[in-house]
Amino acid sequence: MPDDRNALGHQGEKLALSYLQTHGFSIIETNYRTKPAEIDIIAKDNDFICFIEVKTRASLKKGLPKESVTYSKQKKIIIGATYYLKKTNQMNSKVRFDVVEVFKKKDTFDINLIRNAFQSQ
Repeated sequence: MPDDRNALGHQGEKLALSYLQTHGFSIIETNYRTKPAEIDIIAKDNDFICFIEVKTRASLKKGLPKESVTYSKQKKIIIGATYYLKKTNQMNSKVRFDVVEVFKKKDTFDINLIRNAFQSQ
């Protein structure tokens, strides 16, 4: 079962990348890792550097995908984003935190991009 979830998650990330590129995002990095967090996708959208969490679900039993991006998870992503911005000398950049929800419905997928899904404090 965990392997199926992992495969679904990887498939969701691939679909999210394609969706974002189709909608004008330039992908900078994928699966960016720092000690506190992994950021699924870092991309440029116009003037913004976007830190994007991808959540894929085949069922809504555990709620909407975006609901699994808890406050604790948000804090980790923000810390990872800050680390990335410092490391790349881009602390003065416009930043946005997005979530991409990927819903598997039988043999198709629905994708929902939530811009500004959360803010850094």
